[in-house]
Amino acid sequence: MDLREFERIEASFRQFHADFAPAFGRKQWRQRSRDYLRGLLVQSAERGNAENLAEAVEGASPRVLQRFLTEARWDDEAVTRRLQQDLGPRLTHPDAVWAVDESGFPKQGKKSVGVARQYCGALGKRANCQVGVFLAYVSPRGRALVDKRLYMPREWTDAPDRCAAAGVPEGERGTRARPRSRSLCCSAPKRGDI
Repeated sequence: MDLREFERIEASFRQFHADFAPAFGRKQWRQRSRDYLRGLLVQSAERGNAENLAEAVEGASPRVLQRFLTEARWDDEAVTRRLQQDLGPRLTHPDAVWAVDESGFPKQGKKSVGVARQYCGALGKRANCQVGVFLAYVSPRGRALVDKRLYMPREWTDAPDRCAAAGVPEGERGTRARPRSRSLCCSAPKRGDI
């Protein structure tokens, strides 16, 4: 989406974001979350790093967006619940199906949570990457990602200091097996939204 296209939907975008803003707590993080989302929609670069996102958002700096990504505390479960509530009326259909897929994201460095040398489907080989499992709801009315789990490899679960330094919540530090699609598929229907 280019800037001109975004300007046509900006009022709707602001309302959409306002529905999720409470999950970001402090006013500063709510503003940065809006900048980050706008950057994801508008940026033209292939990589969605803080520098590329900031170029797409007037007045945003890479340093401030990077700080948001690394330091902001927000309620991701509240965001997921709100997304599922919002999508329910828009997408629910008797012919809908659940789709589960594992995906790897190539990463450099060692500080991003879950990064390790492991199989990366995007590259078709072992590489330094993060791996997640994603749940999508697909219906004739549309499709959307509705839940996710990040795989925590042994290199992370066996290093509590590394997890603490990266801000991994204590309850998430012991996961060793790849997330099971069954646990994802049960989350949205239990909430009753989709």
